[in-house]
Amino acid sequence: MRMTNISRINFAHLPTPIETLPRLSEALGGPQLLIKRDDQTGLAFGGNKTRKLEFLVAEAHDQGAKTLVSGGALQSNHCRQTAAAAARFGFKCILVLTGEKPQLHSANLFLDDLFGAEIVYVAERKDRDRILQETFDRATNEGMKPYLVPYGGSSPTGALGYAFAMKELMEQNSRVDWIVFATSSGGTHAGLLLGQRMFGYKGTVLGISVDESEKWLKDHVSELASLASDKLGKRIEFIPEEVLANANYCSAGYGVLTERDREAIRLFATYEGLLLDPVYTGRAAAGMIDLIRKGFFKKDETVLFLHTGGQPALFADQYANKI
Repeated sequence: MRMTNISRINFAHLPTPIETLPRLSEALGGPQLLIKRDDQTGLAFGGNKTRKLEFLVAEAHDQGAKTLVSGGALQSNHCRQTAAAAARFGFKCILVLTGEKPQLHSANLFLDDLFGAEIVYVAERKDRDRILQETFDRATNEGMKPYLVPYGGSSPTGALGYAFAMKELMEQNSRVDWIVFATSSGGTHAGLLLGQRMFGYKGTVLGISVDESEKWLKDHVSELASLASDKLGKRIEFIPEEVLANANYCSAGYGVLTERDREAIRLFATYEGLLLDPVYTGRAAAGMIDLIRKGFFKKDETVLFLHTGGQPALFADQYANKI
């Protein structure tokens, strides 16, 4: 594919390492397990949103923006990294977060405050889109020159971060049979799908849903990957059937810790000394472990778990001492 010039500010710590998980692989008796440490991208404890923000912050700068506006859950990893990027590059930051204002800020919310973000609290998730737009309009009217960073950084621009992550991964290990990761707003998933086509990855990309239905993910991710390809100079049309998503592990709801999630977090900690988060990587790992136990993966295959970060949430009031 002939690619047009895309603005990017390189601040992530790349390439992130790929490590083997020998003790966990042995304990589960399944395929060889690897992990790609995108929890080590460097910005504010790292995480997958940093790759997206390299493109999103560059786009905001190109548009002459002075303020980054975004939204998410009270313990949003995306919002934490957005606030940090704003602080680093001299933007103001306004975050619209779903949840009641707590007496004490903990974990990601504490970091949002530390990075100087203005926080707007929304009691009900159903009102978040409206209040996010109202907040953006207010910032516009007040001359703050806002740039709207979408939920999870999941826009065509943000998805480019994981298209190029696929190239990085293949240069490190081209023999991975499966890439397994948490999927929700779809940007990471769409980027990997686009990168698979662009760089010729022959394995399978499997998103474990944190909260969305399989149909929604198939429709949304295929559309987002198509739109992202436009930014690289030539549209690639993806169809829902090309998106592999498993929504069998998210019925408890977003951010609701299940026994499977707890077990997965403890298994990674006790066998490999690795920390997962209670919302995204914990749930994706729980799904992967269940699939291993069911024989979904062949024993001679190599499965790479993409660690998308989020560990600060372990210290949030609703999760601390409950895992």
